[in-house]
Amino acid sequence: MNDGYLSVETHGCPMSSCAAPAGSPCRTSKGRVAINYHTARFRLIPSLAKALTVVTPPIRKPGTPWVELPRHASSGAELSGHVRIGYARASTARQSLDTQLDSLTAAGVTKIFSEKISTRAVSRPELDRAVEFARELRAASLGVTLVVHEHKRLGRGLALAELAEQLKSYGVALEFLTGELQGNHDPSGIVFTVLAALSGMEREYIRDRTLEGHESARTRGQTIGGATVTDDAMLSLALHLREKNLSLREIAAKLVITKGKKKGRHPSPATVLRMLREHDEADEDHSHR
Repeated sequence: MNDGYLSVETHGCPMSSCAAPAGSPCRTSKGRVAINYHTARFRLIPSLAKALTVVTPPIRKPGTPWVELPRHASSGAELSGHVRIGYARASTARQSLDTQLDSLTAAGVTKIFSEKISTRAVSRPELDRAVEFARELRAASLGVTLVVHEHKRLGRGLALAELAEQLKSYGVALEFLTGELQGNHDPSGIVFTVLAALSGMEREYIRDRTLEGHESARTRGQTIGGATVTDDAMLSLALHLREKNLSLREIAAKLVITKGKKKGRHPSPATVLRMLREHDEADEDHSHR
């Protein structure tokens, strides 16, 4: 498609690192004309959705310092269309992704993110990439649906509810091809509402059970679990990571227990929360003296 670049340039680039306006080629982080148009941009064009790359033509002078070009006559066209992004996950390296990939392909999904990683993993890079790609496309005023073989591939319980809340904030819909939640689900629909409610209920349940356990332990004169795995070095690193705005999960994943039966393992996010909270309370008490 020799004039494909003109179709691409009817849209501004949704990539935050580029943000080239309509009518101009994409740019690199070093301020030069990119050799290829960014994927998030040319995928906005249905006829180019399956293309691997869209090359910047010589007329746009790839590699030269980037300058905004006069807009093409059709650059004011309204953004339209709907993109379906697929995600597939297997828990172990031995498990096959074929069934999921086949079902996503049969459902008409052309862009699929996949990985073999446990649901319990703190970070799932390909899922993060899928969500970020969906956000960028949605920012370009496209309708976006994240398509998954079954809801359990995204996560369970609180993790699934938190992901649903994130997708809802972006305006990204969900579609499950099989399982209890099979069907299309709009961000304003009942499934998102229920998952958000379950998220709140589960947080309250965990909090109540934790408080009950602490009270029971104190009654029996026992030390509340988890406190002995922390030390001053761990606290110092946790405080440093918190200053960088890392989440409790991210902080816990970077800490290592150095003593006791759990030596070599990571502390739980709850342990990190308790350690930081006790530090903050001690600081507050000290400042009031």
